[in-house]
Amino acid sequence: MRLLLLALAAALGAGWLQHQAQLPPLVYGLMVMVPALAGWSLGRQQLPVARHLSFACWLLACFVGGLFWAASQAYLALASELDERWSGRDVRIEGVIAQLTQPGQRGTRFVMNIERVLTVGAQLPRRTAITWYAGWSGDNDNVPKLLAGQRWQLTARLRPPHGNYNPHGFDIEARMLERGIRATGYVRDESSAQLITPLVWRPDYVVQRLRESVRQNLFAILGERQYAGILFALAVGDKRAITQEQWLVLTRTGTNHLMSISGLHITLVAGLVFGIVLRIWRRSVWLSTRVSPLRGATLCGFVAAVIYAALAGFAIPTQRAICMLAVVAASVWSGWRWPASAMLGAALFFVVALDPMAVTSAGFWLSFGAVAAILSVARSHGRNDGVVRMWARVQWSITIVLIPLLLVLFQQVSVVSPIANAVAIPLVSLCVAPLALLLIVVPLGLIATLAHEAVRLCFAVLEWLAALPGAVWQQHAPVVWTIPFAVAGVALIMLPRGFPGRILGVILLLPIFVIRPATPGIGELWLTVLDVGQGLSAVARTANHAVLFDTGPDYHGWSDAGRSIVVPYLRGEGISQLDLVIVSHDDIDHAGGTASVLSAFAAGQVVSSAVADSDLEGWRPSTRCQAGQAWTFDQVRFEILHPDAASYARDDIGDNDRSCVMRIESASGAVLLTADIERRSERRLLQADTSRLTADVLVAPHHGSATSSSEQFIAAVRPKLVLFPVGYANRYGHPHPEVQARYRSVGARLIRTDQSGAVIVRFDQIGTETATWRERKRRYWHKK
Repeated sequence: MRLLLLALAAALGAGWLQHQAQLPPLVYGLMVMVPALAGWSLGRQQLPVARHLSFACWLLACFVGGLFWAASQAYLALASELDERWSGRDVRIEGVIAQLTQPGQRGTRFVMNIERVLTVGAQLPRRTAITWYAGWSGDNDNVPKLLAGQRWQLTARLRPPHGNYNPHGFDIEARMLERGIRATGYVRDESSAQLITPLVWRPDYVVQRLRESVRQNLFAILGERQYAGILFALAVGDKRAITQEQWLVLTRTGTNHLMSISGLHITLVAGLVFGIVLRIWRRSVWLSTRVSPLRGATLCGFVAAVIYAALAGFAIPTQRAICMLAVVAASVWSGWRWPASAMLGAALFFVVALDPMAVTSAGFWLSFGAVAAILSVARSHGRNDGVVRMWARVQWSITIVLIPLLLVLFQQVSVVSPIANAVAIPLVSLCVAPLALLLIVVPLGLIATLAHEAVRLCFAVLEWLAALPGAVWQQHAPVVWTIPFAVAGVALIMLPRGFPGRILGVILLLPIFVIRPATPGIGELWLTVLDVGQGLSAVARTANHAVLFDTGPDYHGWSDAGRSIVVPYLRGEGISQLDLVIVSHDDIDHAGGTASVLSAFAAGQVVSSAVADSDLEGWRPSTRCQAGQAWTFDQVRFEILHPDAASYARDDIGDNDRSCVMRIESASGAVLLTADIERRSERRLLQADTSRLTADVLVAPHHGSATSSSEQFIAAVRPKLVLFPVGYANRYGHPHPEVQARYRSVGARLIRTDQSGAVIVRFDQIGTETATWRERKRRYWHKK
């Protein structure tokens, strides 16, 4: 148990670093010697108190050691930066596609290891993420057949890694740093690209090509079958073919860990090979006289596990499983008997040592947390317990242990998870996964049909469970101080039966559920303009209501802002329903996430200027927006100023100029949301009533384009703060320099979401407070 606690301290040290705005000087890492020497000297004393103090010193030493080991790896990763002089410029490069390619509707993404830079003077990082776009036609036939292991020479335009940054959102820049990707870009001048080598014969490239070949073979056999994506995930760890609806079912039932190559499946393969080899080895006199059957079978099982993990691309759960199996194999070959907690601790040490940034992954904590729960059950319950009772206790324990983690990471816990896993784990592990593996070796239609029907049976049960009322507990993101109390409460609950004080664990667990984060008061307005890239989405909150203005863009078919940004934000803030959704117009950068939002949240009213023949996927407005509409929520007034009813009958008015314009007024200030209106609409607003245009905060018309923000309009609004919702390095050049100069001339403060992340403006009883997410939650890998 002590080794596990020491490893946990190292992981927490590495995790603490990932929340810092800057890296500490490495020379401070020598401080680790102080608690280490103290622990060593105290350990030599015979007094029990000294031994406890010694262990406390070793815990501190591991924490500091984990912190500075992670810092040293971070310095190395950040050293390979894209030279700013070559950001946004065309460069000629030669490199190898290093991982599985990711085909999409608008092109193919791939990771390239750059071997040679052919442009004179260019300094580029070794590892880049590149997209080969299909062009505006969306015809993927224009993209060549890209495969892992190919060496290409091509022209690309690269930029430093940059992602949208929002509360409760995913930080893609952290993910790229963990993967060693220090530039992103796209292929330019496609006609000049040349395939140099069809396959580079290096072990890691060969493994990736094997994964690519397996995926192609499976696709040829399975085609467009409903659950083909599940079999792809179990065979090669490629989860992109799993549909959003299937992920929703898996998430609601707490079984998403089963639908990819996980530690459970790695251990299953190792155990299966171990059993088969052990039987064969024992029957062979020649083999048994040279190596003991137990050692030989253990080695073969471990090798099989490594091969299967390679098919998964060595994801975090598989790393943990391989590390644990390596410790088991080492104990068998050495003759030492390690307790299960020591094996888990050693695996934890190994994963943190290999990849300190793994602690930023949800899978890291969920994987180790689940194994810790299983070990706790195994230690605290007797061998006389029946299989069914033990299985039920394991599922119950995993659910309890993961509650704090799931609420922190996803703001939800599956209530039906124990039942769903009790059904799905045996079915997937003993039937679906073996058939998926067999399909790799024997790609026959009969096996594919059997595997697919097994998945269908599993999903029939899971869909029924997911549809049950109350299947999932969803809530706000936990208040920070409640998290350590919840962890302590879980630790007490997991103590053996009969241990005094276990009921206290339930009490300590309650605050994470019942303590809510701060909300606006009556008459107060909180506005968050989310960082969705080149698009717009803003959330306005009052004491008891929430209004969403636009839902952000669709990301070329790979995802959309509604699913990846808006929905996580709303859930994290504890918003359970939307009273009003305004979709200003049907442009994809403003309406692209609407279907995802409306599938996740009930909306009292959906108001839009989108006309009847608009190409709207998955949603329809309930009301047409027009000037004069107004709502009052908690003494805060929401009013539509544009367009007027007559504009819908005119064909000469484009979608941009028919955008809904909303003014929100509270006791402490006003906000004007203008979507994509241009000067023509600005003139109509000026002709209507200039007194209703004044606002403290203005979301700039049309992202700050040169066709909007006339001097007369700016003079009428008189904003103190102007927000530009724009994408990083967008091809439109928004916001235009002349437009920025106009706003500065009236003394307004300017904020761009591509530089600031989400912008949070609070109008409360004291006044107006403005904060940006990159200032509030800056991390050392973020560009200043």
